[in-house]
Order: sequence, then C-alpha cells, then structure tokens
Amino acid sequence: MSIARIGTANMYDSTINNLNSRQSGLVDLMEKTTSGKRVVRASDDPVAAAQAERARTRIARSENDQRALSAQRDVIAQGEGKLGTAHDALKDFRDLILQAGNGSYDQKARDALVQQLESLRDQVLSYANAKDSNGLPIFRGLGSKENPVLSATPGASSQLQPGQTSGTDTGLPIALDGFSTWMNVPTGNGVFEVSRQSAAGSSAYADLGTVQNPSQITGDSYKINFTKDATTGAVTYTIDSTAPGATNPVVPATAFKSGDSISIGGMSVKISGDPATGDSFTLAPSERTDLFSVLDNVIAGVKNGGTDPGGLQQVLGRGLNELDSGMSRVQAMRSFAGDQLKRADRLEDDMKGQALQQEDARSRAEDIDMIKALSDVEMQKVGMQAALQSYASIQKLSLFNFIN
Repeated sequence: MSIARIGTANMYDSTINNLNSRQSGLVDLMEKTTSGKRVVRASDDPVAAAQAERARTRIARSENDQRALSAQRDVIAQGEGKLGTAHDALKDFRDLILQAGNGSYDQKARDALVQQLESLRDQVLSYANAKDSNGLPIFRGLGSKENPVLSATPGASSQLQPGQTSGTDTGLPIALDGFSTWMNVPTGNGVFEVSRQSAAGSSAYADLGTVQNPSQITGDSYKINFTKDATTGAVTYTIDSTAPGATNPVVPATAFKSGDSISIGGMSVKISGDPATGDSFTLAPSERTDLFSVLDNVIAGVKNGGTDPGGLQQVLGRGLNELDSGMSRVQAMRSFAGDQLKRADRLEDDMKGQALQQEDARSRAEDIDMIKALSDVEMQKVGMQAALQSYASIQKLSLFNFIN
C-alpha cells in the first residue's frame, strides 16, 4: 500500500489553474459568440482563415467587376438611345425625300423641305459625336479624337479608327464602332452605282440598276453616251468601257427609247426622260461612302430641282436606296448595343451568383453555429460555476479550521 502526500498549496494551485483555464475558455467562446465567428484570429484555425480570406478577395473582385460593368452598361445604353434617336431622324429625312419627289411641289415648297433636311442632317451629326458621362465619344470604336466625325462639304470626314472592341468575360465594350455605323454606306445598289452627267435642264435620269448576271461583272466601268439628232429628234447611245485594251465603243450606236433597259457587263439600267446630246451615265463598281454624304447629295439635288428636274429624280431615287442602307447600318449597331445590354444582365446575374457562392464559402469557413455556440456557453457557465463551488469547498479543507 502506497501513501502519497498532497500539499494544500499544491492543491490550491492546481484548482486555480483549472479555474483560469475554464474562465479563458468561457471568455474565448463568448468572444466568438458575440462576433458571430468561429475564427476570430488566424490562429484559431489557419486553414479556415485562409479559405475565408480567399473568399473575401473573390467577393471584392466580383463587386469591382459589377461596378465596372455598371459603368460600361451606362455607356452602351447611352449609345443605344442615341442610335434610336438618330434612326428616327433618318426616318423623318426619308419621309421628306418622298415629299420632295411630289410632282405638285414647286421649288419654293422644296426649299422649305431643304431647311428641314439640313436640320435633320445636323442632328444626326450631333448624335454621331455624342459623348458619355466621362466626356469620351460613345462611337469612338478603337479610338478617335474628341469629335470623331467632322462636317465637310459634302459629307463628313472621319477621325475614327475602324473596328470594335470586344467584351471580356466580365465586361462590355467601352465604345461602339462609329466607322461601321456612320462611314460605311455602299453607294448605288450595293454592287454598282449609276452616276449622271447631263446638261442643266435635262430630263433624263436613271434608276438604281439591277444585276442580271453576277458572273459577267468584272469590276470595269461603262459609260453610256447619248446623241440626239437635231433634225429628227431621234436619240441613240453608245457604250464605252474602261477595261484595259477595250476597243470603244464596245456597243455601237443604238436607238434609244425612254424607259428601256440598257444591259452591259451583267448589269442593267433603265434610263427615262429625254436625253440630250452630251448626256451620259456611268456604271461603276459600288464604293463606300459616309451617311452624311448621302444626306448632303439629296439636299443638293432638292435645292437644284427647279433647274435640273432629271437630276432631282436621279438623286432622290439613289438617295432613298443609299439612305435605307445607311439606316440598316445604324439599326445593326443599335441591335448590337441591345444585345450587349442583354449580355450585361446575364453577366450581372452570374457575378451576383458567384458572389453569393463565395459568401457561402466564407461563412462555412469562419462563421459560428450560433445555436451550438449558445449551448456551449451555457455548459461552460455551468462548469465554471461548479468549479468555483468546488474551489470554495476545498478552501475549507485546512488543519487550522479543525484546530480552531
């Protein structure tokens, strides 16, 4: 049988150490409970602390991406609005073109239309130079000066760098392609254009022309020359070619009848009116022009309609077609802007979803189970109270208590 002697002082020290340990544990648990976090310091759980910090970093990045997306969406929304307003102005311009072709209008009536046409033209130019809230041109594309489109005579000159920035996985383009929108209108019918060279007062004019055989179109230009017999009034035409080594005329003198179609090189054009000697029409490959040149050419034709009726008909017919092509480009860019706004909504939803997932990950890593924590606090309190009562009882176990 062994006998162990336990000193009173040693027993007191052991009990106080246990009390301190219980009190420290209770304080730590209460701190975590009041903060709502299981990991208050990295030392509490290094792995969970690292996971929570990584989640917070991703949440902050997602919030930054959402703010950037909001700013980008504002720019695209402004651009879409300007394109819609510009398209409406071009529709009004088109309606005025149709009015200008009214045979009952005299030149005074057309002059009144000219003022409206010029006003609409200037409005569209202002829309092309619209700026966002940061003072940058909305339609700068890949870059431009402060005013991307400068008015010229006729038309406009471009300070645009053609192209369109693409969006990122988390963002939209920061500008729209102004060159494609305003400076890329095909002339004529899109394949070839018919231009008129006639004396003032001539009533001859041509339509837009049609493509009869695409395989025969070589890119050469043709010039239809008219001659009118002063005695009989009979009109004939010849056709010259710009092809290298061509023997002109490629079509010899042929009788002309107003409204007949003239075919050459896979192309056909209908010429109406009464051509005079020296009148000519050139068929050349279609090129690219700016929308404002189309508008200015129409305005010039309406201004001169009283002295050049044939030219008025020619200008109005060609102007309508080229204006429709220009409006199609404006509408195409507007559709692109609308698609980007829809994409912005999808990106925002994805970002919010990712931020929510990261918040869940952070919560799992560092947040405390409040119900379990409150239960643990109560248990710790009970244990602490029991320990204090035990210590109070132990303090009475002294030889002096019995001697006294």
